[in-house]
Amino acid sequence: MVQQLEKLKTPQAPEIIYPDSDGQPMADNTTQWSLIVTIKESLEFLFAANADVFVAGDLLWYPVEGNNKIRMAPDAMVVFGRPKGKRGSYKQWEEDNIPAQVVFEILSPGNRPGEMTKKFELYDRYGVEEYYLYDPDKVKLTGWLHREGKLQSIDRLDGWVSPRLKVRFDLTGPELQIFTESGVRFLTYLEMAQRAEREEQRAERERQLKEQERQLKEQAEAKIKMLYERLQEMGIDPEQL
Repeated sequence: MVQQLEKLKTPQAPEIIYPDSDGQPMADNTTQWSLIVTIKESLEFLFAANADVFVAGDLLWYPVEGNNKIRMAPDAMVVFGRPKGKRGSYKQWEEDNIPAQVVFEILSPGNRPGEMTKKFELYDRYGVEEYYLYDPDKVKLTGWLHREGKLQSIDRLDGWVSPRLKVRFDLTGPELQIFTESGVRFLTYLEMAQRAEREEQRAERERQLKEQERQLKEQAEAKIKMLYERLQEMGIDPEQL
């Protein structure tokens, strides 16, 4: 009885809530927004056929169970070995303890140095293999690769090929461009939509052309049949002509 009373008196640990939002805006300006969407959506397209590559943008990542204060929301992140699907946040302990291997951050005027330092420390501590930080105002790309137990700076990013993603970074133009292994450039959402529209128009033209060819063939066959029948009516065997 005493033991039962003690159990009743023992306070239960409060449930830990892992919010799906940190209350911060995804982007501070149109340039940052466009780059985030371009990188995230292009990565989605790149790995669309691989069911075990999860890509997300501005998704809160909680690496430590029981601690909802340790969290980060990369502008874009890629996780190899985890299935695609909807998530309110990425709780690492529920994902076979697999961290984000590749993360991207796009700088804006609102990003404070202390904030970016904290992000770097978290990425370094919790298993990020590749970290890319792009400043669109300066057209400057900085990158780190996990080597010898820590994230180490990549000396030259122009022409660099990501070990995980197999994409190539190009800084020779007025802005950063990223190319897939097959040489296809990462496209903005508008460019993707325009390309899809052109492909749809091309497919429609081909369909119409095939339909015209089919109709012409049917008309030619009908004329031949009619001529054949007339010759027979005239007592002429078409096969003997």
